[in-house]
Order: sequence, then structure tokens, then C-alpha cells
Amino acid sequence: MKPLIWNFPTRIVFGAGVVASLSDEAKRLGIQRPLVVTDAGLVDAGVAPRVASALSGAGLVVSVFSGVLGNPTEVNIEEGATAYRAHRADGVIALGGGSPLDAGKLIALRAVCTRPFEELDDAIGGDQYIPPNVPPIITVPTTAGTGSEVGRSGVVTVRSSGRKTVIFSPFLLAKVALLDPELTQSMPPSVTAATGFDALTHCIEAYLSVGDHPMADAIALGGIDLVAKHLERAVARGDDLAARGAMMKAAMMGAVAFQKGLGACHSLAHPLSSEHGLHHGLANALCLPAVIEFNAAAVPEKVLHVGLLLGGEAAPGACRARLVALRASVGLPSGLAAAGIGEAALEKLSRLAFLDACHQSNPRPCSEADLLALYRASL
Repeated sequence: MKPLIWNFPTRIVFGAGVVASLSDEAKRLGIQRPLVVTDAGLVDAGVAPRVASALSGAGLVVSVFSGVLGNPTEVNIEEGATAYRAHRADGVIALGGGSPLDAGKLIALRAVCTRPFEELDDAIGGDQYIPPNVPPIITVPTTAGTGSEVGRSGVVTVRSSGRKTVIFSPFLLAKVALLDPELTQSMPPSVTAATGFDALTHCIEAYLSVGDHPMADAIALGGIDLVAKHLERAVARGDDLAARGAMMKAAMMGAVAFQKGLGACHSLAHPLSSEHGLHHGLANALCLPAVIEFNAAAVPEKVLHVGLLLGGEAAPGACRARLVALRASVGLPSGLAAAGIGEAALEKLSRLAFLDACHQSNPRPCSEADLLALYRASL
């Protein structure tokens, strides 16, 4: 099948085997000395070495930085920026799940901007300090969840506060994203499920968030439909390329849609990752049903619409029930307690969640007490 090319606004190349065109895409952007940003798991699995070897074979001078954790930290970005300068790199190729993709964007940013990440925080208007001359970035996702390959943000846990901080600017958009479903075939079922719920949460929260953005709403609804039809298939049959490709599309669509905003689920999920190391997609999956029930009072018609797309009935509580059923069907834990989070942790988590900016675009305003109640409802 001939690769599909979409521009929205990133150049997106989609199809089985399109990673083979990576060197051509790099050369088209004038990249001769790429820094490949990835993680240790993809190095151990042989994926990163194969990509680096192919780039070298095409005449590019390649260096690999694999020091990215599952939840990128400020130290990861600093070490990557040091590697970028040492290699005299002229562009970044970010390879992996959401963490290497986010880290790759922020490492490229560090090549031209040394302001503290606290000052670059999107919640306080830090985008004004992000310059337009960020080096070219190519993203190559190996999961189908964050959609970071087409997103205009990077998330990093800063050392001063220990909080996940969102750095947001159109200048962080990748120049090219290569979406190759074959790269996601090796994901185990649990990771497929968690990343799939991440994509679903992005789409749902974008659709429900405050504001008027018809394009984002339409894209979000399309992404929800894709997840409803393909997530269980992708979990059950890792070699189902059609399902894998559909989930990559859903992840991409979620990231495009959430330029409109996210919601309380992400505010709950972020400290679960930074404080307890939970996979971000899993944290979303554990909290999403309670948040949907909370938001139904504010946007009942939208919640009913989401429930119908997920295969539920046009009835109160149907959306929450479908999310719980989908979560169980793909083998994820039934709640926070099953993931090792107990009551004793919730007050601190709720304080951190209230400091997170995502709930500011939630359709129903959230107090710190509301967020604590949502954590308890998610146990």
C-alpha cells in the first residue's frame, strides 16, 4: 500500500513500513547530524540501533541519546541537550512512546533557549519565551497513545517542584511525523491497553472541555469512534495491522484535538505519574470513569454522545459504565487501589492535582475537595 501523506500542519507520513523513508525525510529538512532521542528499552529491543544504522547507511552522522525515563525529568532534558551540543547536531529524531517524543522536542528547544522550565510553563504564559528557531524535529512513535508526534507540547517533571510541567508552543511541532503501524506490533497487551486509554482520554477530555472549537470537537469524536472499534482488537491481536494503524490515527487525532483543552482527569493523572510512577495512560484509565460521572452534570448531552460512540445506551450513567467495561475487557486494573495507590496518598495527590492547570478547562469547575473526592471515587 502506498504511504498516505497528510499535512495538519505537521507533514504526517502514514503506512506500514514508512520508517524506511526516515533518512529521506531528514535530508529533505537539511538534517545531516541527527541526535536520535529514545529510551533504553528501544535500545535493548534493537529498534533504536536498527534506525540509527539505517540513517548511518544513508550517509547521515548519527548519535543516539537513550537516557529518557518513563516520565521525563529535567535532568533527562539537560543530559540530552548536552549530548546534542557534543554531537554538534542539527536536528532531532525522536523515537519511541510519549516520553522520548516529548523529551526530543524539549531537547531541541534547549538548543536555542536556556530559560528555566518554570518560566516556560504554559500555565503562566511561558510560550512567549519560546523562539521560532527550534531545530527541526522528526517524530517516530512506537506506541499509540500520547499523540506527541503531532502535538505542540512537551511534558517534563521539573526538579524545583516535582510537578509535571507543560511546555507549549507551535514552534515545538515536529516537521515530519512517521506513523508506521509495524513499529507498534511489539507492544505487549498491557501497554497497548494503557496507551489506548491515553488516546481515548485525550479525545474525550478535548470534546468535553470548555470553549468553542468545532474542528477539535469533530476530530475528537472521530478518535473516540476509532478507539471504540479497534482498541480491543489491538490488545487481543498485536499483529492486527489494521487495528494498530487505527489506534495510531486515534492517538494522533487526540493530540490535535486537545489544543482545545483537557480536563480534570489529566490533573488527577499527572501527580500519579510524578509521585508514584504510574504509566500516564494507566493513570488516565483509572480516573476517567469517575471524572465522566462528575462532568455529566455539566455537559449531559456531550457525555451521552460519548457513551453512544462507546456502544452504550442513551441513558444516564451509560458512558461511565462503558468505560469501566472497556477498561476491564483490555485487562487494566479496576481502580487506584488495584494499582497500589491507597487512601493515605490521596490528600497530597489532590493538592498537586489542584496545582495542575489541566482542570481549568474542565467543563465543571473543580475545587481541591472535588479532586480528592474524584480520587476516592477512583479507588
